[in-house]
Amino acid sequence: MDSPARLLIFSHDSFGLGHLRRCRAIAHHLVEQFPHLSVLILSGSPIIGSFDFKSRVDFVRVPGVIKLRNGDYTPLQLHIDIEQTLDIRASIIQHTADIFDPHLFLVDKEPLGLRGEVLDTLTLLKERGTRLVLGLRDVMDEPRSLLHEWRRKNVWPALHDLYDEIWVYGLPQIFDPLTELPSMLPLARKTVFTGYLRRSAPTAPPQNEHELPAEPYILVTTGGGGDGEDLIDWVLSAYEADPGIPYPALLVFGPFMNLERRLAFQDRAARLDKVHAITFDARFEGLLPRALGVVAMGGYNTFCEILSFGKPALIVPRTAPRQEQFLRAARAERLGLVRMLADDGARSPGEMAEQLRALPSWPAPNAAAIPGLLGGLDRISALSRRWLEPAPAVLTAHG
Repeated sequence: MDSPARLLIFSHDSFGLGHLRRCRAIAHHLVEQFPHLSVLILSGSPIIGSFDFKSRVDFVRVPGVIKLRNGDYTPLQLHIDIEQTLDIRASIIQHTADIFDPHLFLVDKEPLGLRGEVLDTLTLLKERGTRLVLGLRDVMDEPRSLLHEWRRKNVWPALHDLYDEIWVYGLPQIFDPLTELPSMLPLARKTVFTGYLRRSAPTAPPQNEHELPAEPYILVTTGGGGDGEDLIDWVLSAYEADPGIPYPALLVFGPFMNLERRLAFQDRAARLDKVHAITFDARFEGLLPRALGVVAMGGYNTFCEILSFGKPALIVPRTAPRQEQFLRAARAERLGLVRMLADDGARSPGEMAEQLRALPSWPAPNAAAIPGLLGGLDRISALSRRWLEPAPAVLTAHG
């Protein structure tokens, strides 16, 4: 039997679902492709235990932190100093990497983690010959803001000297950092566009199956929900102002929505015959097949799901604190993949009602029209093969 290969994935974030769900999708695909692979995910997510994981995929949770409005970080749960929390995180990351001894180390989005917490681990594994990869979503932020952020965090030395490859989980037709971030040009030789990560319906039914509408519905999702209150309020106001909207709606608030606001939304939804609401479903992909269309803020994972299931979509992107969702939606709209409705602050109920009435009749996005659009997981498998399915002798020497 071949020696086992090991992949370590680090996802720094404690808030939202995007990082965790992206890493999980990659891990699940790779264990299907490589039968002797084990994957360990290091994550700060407080709800990682709510998700199902395939055989040979496991996780280690580091203490969570959350970003305050002023840009500072504070522990999510622990009543200790943030510096102590970050020291604990860095220690867990490094010791896990030291013992697990991965053949490939994949870091999601944040090149150095929070305040450089992953730098010592990168250095340790670089000396061992581990393949070091930075995975970036298609759009990080408005280019000038991202350049300023990366200069402030001093990530450029790591991008040049530590990372072997940079995988962009998208296509340059949506966003091309090599042309839009001039400082990235010297990194072109190690940068690969993988395409988006195709999603599929889970084999098990949604966890909230008994709460779903009996007929096909418009699916309204805010992702993690921490910044989705305006979208939910707008959709509810549309159904309140126009009870004749012919399609039911399923609202998915997200696990990080403010409890007081969520309870108020649930109370409003309970008074509307056509509106159903759930907080969270770890098998979210299972909600897509019966959806007539999707209304969303347009985060990375939701965008992948819209493309994968071929659903007409109305994207209402946030514009703060990052421009990521707006840039993705605007460029995807130009390609005919989605339609975008800008949040002007007024949020006319009549305008939203008009969009909801029309949404199911819009053309579905045709992913096949753009070569490689949903080829991300297969491309990642190909890029990983040398490190996750090498000759047994190489694995033995490394391990």
